[in-house]
Amino acid sequence: MQTVTVGELLMTIPVGNRLGEGVLWDELHQSIWWTDILSAVIYRFHLATRTLDTFPMPHRVGSFGLTAMPTTLIVAFDIGIAFYDIEEQSLTWLAQPEAQIEGNRFNDGRIDRQGRFWAGTMVEQRQSAAQHAALYCIDEKGDCHQHLTHLEISNGLCWSPDGRTLYHADSPTHQIHQYDVDMQTGLLSRKRLFATTSHHIFPDGSDVDAAGYLWNAQWGGGQVVRYRPNGEVDLILKLPVTHPTSIAFGGERRDLLIVTSAKHSLEPSQLEQEPQAGDLFIYQLNGICGLDSPRFNG
Repeated sequence: MQTVTVGELLMTIPVGNRLGEGVLWDELHQSIWWTDILSAVIYRFHLATRTLDTFPMPHRVGSFGLTAMPTTLIVAFDIGIAFYDIEEQSLTWLAQPEAQIEGNRFNDGRIDRQGRFWAGTMVEQRQSAAQHAALYCIDEKGDCHQHLTHLEISNGLCWSPDGRTLYHADSPTHQIHQYDVDMQTGLLSRKRLFATTSHHIFPDGSDVDAAGYLWNAQWGGGQVVRYRPNGEVDLILKLPVTHPTSIAFGGERRDLLIVTSAKHSLEPSQLEQEPQAGDLFIYQLNGICGLDSPRFNG
């Protein structure tokens, strides 16, 4: 078995996000992107120059992906999915499938190996017992398809290296599931349990490394866990914050582990003990690397 360790903490970006999320690596520009959902801001950090740019957004951003156009993002805003040009500040709506559901918003999302953008919703404020969230996909034509329903907080989207297996978490259930993926249509089948967390720890953002191991940021647990392909725990990285939220692999060799975090929901006494809550952390990986992040193929 390959020896894998997490080395030193290379860098902390002291942004103090209320709810940092949706981190991704931009290979073309060697930059890290992420969002602070509650502040409606997208961040871009250029690794070599350590330059940080911020882009105020017209709505809260649950997640987003890169496209072939360097200034255009595909964004899961709280109220729907759209193309957004960060320079022109122009917005083109693609889908608002839950516009009629008061209290829901879009949450975690990611681009699959075929270049489709997936994003799920969450029940942010419950208005009725029948209210639920769902998982959607925007295909190469810009059409929106619903793939999962009866969720509470859609989270942890990522795919196996061959793109044939989807990982997905419904955070309040403390469970991460696997699904078979039809490569052409994106249809999901054969749901099975992959891993579970304890009652006070919630699975948040995930990604899969080049060896096919899943890394999951665990809200409430102060840790990122690497799972073997059979669901067994392989490695636990402890962080100096209670709420890590999402992860991505970056750097020229994809051997950096990038972790966002949140200070939202922490009590004042906890914030005093966790001065780095809401910051972004960059760790060196030894013996493993991630995969290239696809761009939207639309």
